[in-house]
Amino acid sequence: MSLRTCSQRLSAAVRTQRQPVTRAGRRQYASATTATSNLPADVRQAIENEARLPNADPPSDSSTARLVHSQSPYMVPTYVRPPPMFQQGEGCYIWDMENRQYLDFTAGIAVNALGHCDPEMSKILYQQSQTLVHSSNLYHNPWTGALSQLLIEKTREAGGFSAGKVFVCNSGSEANEAAIKFARKCGRSVQPDGSKHELVSFHNSFHGRTMGSLSATPNPKYQKPFAPMLPGFKYGTYNDIDSIHTLVTENTCGVIIEPIQGEGGVNVANPDFLLALRKRCTEVSAVLIYDEIQCGLSRTGKLWAHSDLPAEAHPDIVTTAKALGNGFPIGATLVTDGVSSKIVTGDHGTTFGGNPLGCRVAHYIVNRLSDPELQRSVVQKGARFREHMARIQQRFPSIVKEVRGRGLILGMQLTADPTPIVTAARERGLLIITCGMNTLRFVPPLIISEDEVDMGMQILEEAMSVVFEQPGEVKGTDGQQEMRATR
Repeated sequence: MSLRTCSQRLSAAVRTQRQPVTRAGRRQYASATTATSNLPADVRQAIENEARLPNADPPSDSSTARLVHSQSPYMVPTYVRPPPMFQQGEGCYIWDMENRQYLDFTAGIAVNALGHCDPEMSKILYQQSQTLVHSSNLYHNPWTGALSQLLIEKTREAGGFSAGKVFVCNSGSEANEAAIKFARKCGRSVQPDGSKHELVSFHNSFHGRTMGSLSATPNPKYQKPFAPMLPGFKYGTYNDIDSIHTLVTENTCGVIIEPIQGEGGVNVANPDFLLALRKRCTEVSAVLIYDEIQCGLSRTGKLWAHSDLPAEAHPDIVTTAKALGNGFPIGATLVTDGVSSKIVTGDHGTTFGGNPLGCRVAHYIVNRLSDPELQRSVVQKGARFREHMARIQQRFPSIVKEVRGRGLILGMQLTADPTPIVTAARERGLLIITCGMNTLRFVPPLIISEDEVDMGMQILEEAMSVVFEQPGEVKGTDGQQEMRATR
């Protein structure tokens, strides 16, 4: 019998006791059981170590593993996932098939801003699915226009850019594809011969996996298997003001940038850099695109990450997705009237984008996320995260290099591989993800409570203690899609 099987049966025995078994009780039960056994000492110790884990990953002979193995032959292997399989969520928590609870600091990669299974969202999904799900963009429906109007009005109220029109699509990558096409069309309106066609993006950025957005994502890990990229893309150094003049030229039709790079490591753009970028785009009649797919919709405490910037740094286009649907697939490209005036019927389109089901859901989500009280709470809880991070940095000064980000998009830069921390945290009931190079990323639901912040950071500190102060206790497991390619 394998060690994992022994431990699994031990855990099952503990769970079937009539009285609830606390974490301490579980350890005591394991110690009492192994103390009277004739197992070798190292095996007994291993069983007791695993019994200390409230959420030990499902073993290879578990029902979860059997289901995964039965399904995986039919799935294109685009992801490597850790062992648990999740089947239910509520608020900031998610449960796996073994009925183990996890506190979720990932929010589906900054998607579930209102948490899992928001009750009102569920009600809207049910009601609209009983009314009208899809009719195509060949016809009007009440919700595409309502969502577009709401996005424009809330953007203006929040001090955002001069948004005038909205194109609704299905995802962040699609939103960026639309932005790239619109920039190309604007360039052709300036230079009809097509010479003004170059797009500029920045190293450590991530704009999507479709060919246009991928061409704007200068990471060999993503680009090399599908080379050559689309022609006309140039790459610059994030926050390098001195390079802007030679990078953005008369041949540039558009510049796309994340005000806060998410996948690249939670890197925050310097306001002076964005001001200089805006100025140069204006000089050469290039379109400035802010990709706010991850950092927008109140994740920083403002509706848009650029809302705090002066108008002189505002973009011509903003792309959004992720939190826009709180898990329902939807994206949007917001543009100024100047950009919109260059787009005519037939220039772009979508089959599913703007469907009444998605737009009604997003209409509710935008109303919730634009609430000033929620936005203030994001700032407060971001500060609470930072307090915990400062304490952890004091405890592990050689491991924690710095903390970056704003609101509830934060990154803890480490000097070591964070994969074992991710594993140790998960097996203690906390989900956390990585990004960039050796960066832990914190993008929890915006509705997270301060108590949940405290609880999660306590688990994280415990996980880091196990990894760095008890070497050999935890090994990393696959399942993180972070950007690890050499740049």
